[in-house]
Amino acid sequence: MTHQYRYLEFEERDHIATITLNRPERRNVLSPDMLNELLEAFGDVASRDTLGVILAANGSVFSAGHDFTDMLDQELERVRSLFALCSKVMQLMQAIPQPVIARVHALATGAGCQLVASADLAVASSDASFCTPGGRGGLFCTTPLVAVGRTISRKHALEMGLTGDVFDAATAANWGLVNRVVAPQDLVLATDELMLRVTRGSAASKGIGKRAFYEQMNMDQPSAYLYASEIMATASQHPDAQEQIRAFIEKREARWSSAKASN
Repeated sequence: MTHQYRYLEFEERDHIATITLNRPERRNVLSPDMLNELLEAFGDVASRDTLGVILAANGSVFSAGHDFTDMLDQELERVRSLFALCSKVMQLMQAIPQPVIARVHALATGAGCQLVASADLAVASSDASFCTPGGRGGLFCTTPLVAVGRTISRKHALEMGLTGDVFDAATAANWGLVNRVVAPQDLVLATDELMLRVTRGSAASKGIGKRAFYEQMNMDQPSAYLYASEIMATASQHPDAQEQIRAFIEKREARWSSAKASN
């Protein structure tokens, strides 16, 4: 299934969607038009029986983040709306029930790095690099660090934010910004193999689990256990949970329903 966008490519095969940033001549900047298309694409995926989403990019840069021309001599409300739109996209990526894997082949900087940090998982080429450049300039990368600071340690996030340095893929993996680093020629295959593993089993169960994970991460530990226990108890009544239990007892392969968890 193919959807037509101006700045994105969208393809779905075998219930796996690939959303590709496709404005290489502008380094895949996250302009309002690009962000609105991402919002539409992820929203569309959430409403269908898609099992997983790969976020990729064309060109020499994964994404250069925000376009400074969208902020130069602009009224405060216009800039506020830009960052609000960007935040909406980042949060939607984590709100949809499907796992989202970023496939990063090159530099991801500023809000482009924020995209990677907001994805559920990320696979990077050894040619990829990561940066929140505001630390070496005049506009600190405050919003990218919301996602980055919730993905890697506080001190590493502040090192990225305060220095504005470019960090290689090996460092990103060591810090936990990406799950693994592979040779450039292996990037597509490694991402596809990871997607195959994270989409096996019940789609409904994964939708419940993904949503619960992000919810409980913002809670203190006692509250998180209360919340997670209730979610898991309730989820045990879902047909797929009962099928898993029954199949285990009967020593057979489980047969999952096609129903997903509601958003």
